[in-house]
Amino acid sequence: MGFTHLSEDGKARMVDVSEKPFTPREAVARGRVLLGEKVFALVKDRNLPKGDLFGAARIAGILAAKRTWELIPLCHPLPLTRIEIDFSLQPEDFSLEIEARVRTVAQTGVEMEALTAVSVAALTIYDMCKGIDKSVRITDIRLAQKRGGKSGEVILE
Repeated sequence: MGFTHLSEDGKARMVDVSEKPFTPREAVARGRVLLGEKVFALVKDRNLPKGDLFGAARIAGILAAKRTWELIPLCHPLPLTRIEIDFSLQPEDFSLEIEARVRTVAQTGVEMEALTAVSVAALTIYDMCKGIDKSVRITDIRLAQKRGGKSGEVILE
């Protein structure tokens, strides 16, 4: 199987999806931010000096998903129909799990949009916490599931 983003002569190109049908598609991505005990307590109590961590990170992730095609070379601009970003505090390791769920009805999938949403939400969390503890760390950004298109449903976790 060849690389779909390379022409026969090896030049980068955007894949032509014009012949593909419009179908419902969804992707779920996840990532983790290791906060440490001190920052975790401030996040849990919603007492960060920079303000509403969850609101800022959620909006940043939504905006990033909508602009993925401008950030990642060769991604198609897609009409996103839903973007959800949720956060889950993980007290066992003082971390914060981020989950982005992105939907569309289009000719190509939304995996990159979900991954971009998680990445930018994580960067926003880092930015809002780094003044308290420089050791805050972003980790484990990954695709968890996708639905729709030729490959159907893929559940990775």
